[in-house]
Amino acid sequence: MRTILLFSLVSLINDTASKMILPVLPLYIEQIGGAGLAVGLVSGIGESVASVLKVLSGYWSDRLGRRKPFALWGYALSAASKLLLAWSRTWPMVLLLRSTERAGKGLRSAPRDVLLAAGASTSQKGRYFGIHRAFDSGGAVVGSLLSLLLVTVYHLPLTTIFLVAGGISFFSILPIFFVQEMDDKQEAGGDRLVIRFRDFSTQLKIFMAAGTFFSLGNFSWMFFVLHARQRGADDPATFTLPIVMYVVYQVVSTFGAVPAGILADRIGKVNVLMLGYGLFGLVCLGFMTFQGFTALVVLFAFYGGMFALVEANERAYVAELAPASVRGTALGTFFTLQSLAALPAGAVAGILYDAHPFWMFGYGCGFSVVAVLLLVWHRFRTGDA
Repeated sequence: MRTILLFSLVSLINDTASKMILPVLPLYIEQIGGAGLAVGLVSGIGESVASVLKVLSGYWSDRLGRRKPFALWGYALSAASKLLLAWSRTWPMVLLLRSTERAGKGLRSAPRDVLLAAGASTSQKGRYFGIHRAFDSGGAVVGSLLSLLLVTVYHLPLTTIFLVAGGISFFSILPIFFVQEMDDKQEAGGDRLVIRFRDFSTQLKIFMAAGTFFSLGNFSWMFFVLHARQRGADDPATFTLPIVMYVVYQVVSTFGAVPAGILADRIGKVNVLMLGYGLFGLVCLGFMTFQGFTALVVLFAFYGGMFALVEANERAYVAELAPASVRGTALGTFFTLQSLAALPAGAVAGILYDAHPFWMFGYGCGFSVVAVLLLVWHRFRTGDA
């Protein structure tokens, strides 16, 4: 439980800093001359560039039996990248720094999740990952509210917000020094990284396929924020509406994380993930169909509910299905597949958004349906709930 609480504190501080930046990042990209495709590339390449590090960090943490250094240096790299955003003046520079920040996430994610999983029994993994996700989302709410305050009340330039956030993010490193390291070095497997899917169970392979298809259509939240900005274009305070909608999404995601984890432990993670994947499709359909402020609030709330159902439970389910000896590699592989899918998802979504947002939302809805059908197949083939 101590490890869960320490990493939850790390995530609370780190995400406070991150979400001071993220609600305004797509708006800043637009401000310095980037269009929908630029936003798609920043979101997609930012994830995909980190994909190799995600699987490498999982593998090497398995091989070395040490997880803590990967987490420490991953958070440090992300903090430095946030700080340097304050000096970016072109969207390609934003792309570079966003990719570096995501590389830090790639370095830390799988080893950190192995440490989290080691502290929980199978029946508690959903709850523990949900607690961690709740702190993560709590930081997101605090950070986005701070961003809203600094933009709308103090009228600070966006680059100043990046500078403040970068400074805060360095404090997230401190609790990691108090995390207890694992001593579970794996001697088997040779000296080279070889990902052999035959080493994974049928359940895990089918789920990885479903998760990857979902990621192909699960384009970045940045497009939802841009769409809110477009709807509020007549408002003199044009940054206010998209940041408020981002706060709505983060609040629902925060308060839904622990209940979603508990629900997954009770009725099965596959059932909860089917609900989450399907909810994303409904959100996209809603953006295609409805207009107005009330509809915008409801849809962003549902979008937050989707994240609460999906993000932590995907990781918990992979950790549950993977053998302990390759758990880090399995998590890294899953993260890698998702990250590789993020590049075409972001690029295609950007192109479609520039054509018309309707086509982008239709694209997301279609992949949501495919992902749900794969999970249905997974459930009936394996009998797993």
